[in-house]
Amino acid sequence: MTYDEWEQSVHERVKDEPAWGLFGYRKALFLHDLVWKDCDKFDANRKGKAVTSQVIRSAGSISANIEEGFGRGIGSKEFVYYLQISIGSARETKGGTGEVATC
Repeated sequence: MTYDEWEQSVHERVKDEPAWGLFGYRKALFLHDLVWKDCDKFDANRKGKAVTSQVIRSAGSISANIEEGFGRGIGSKEFVYYLQISIGSARETKGGTGEVATC
């Protein structure tokens, strides 16, 4: 599935959320869906199975922290803090998927 196809499939209720206006948020949601699909493949491998749950959690944390930041108020210190946390989750996901990819 391409990003454009995925975006068309997203429920309108999600698209009505303020965070949807942030391109990075949409990409984070798409990444989370891709990670779920990829991890199904990795579960067949003993090494892959060991890290899939962590990779799924870290990928989901990206969009979750963006949502939390929006809930704290755009432009607030908390908003910036939660965006920084989401960047950390993105790095964790990148590192975790690199580990799984070498299985």
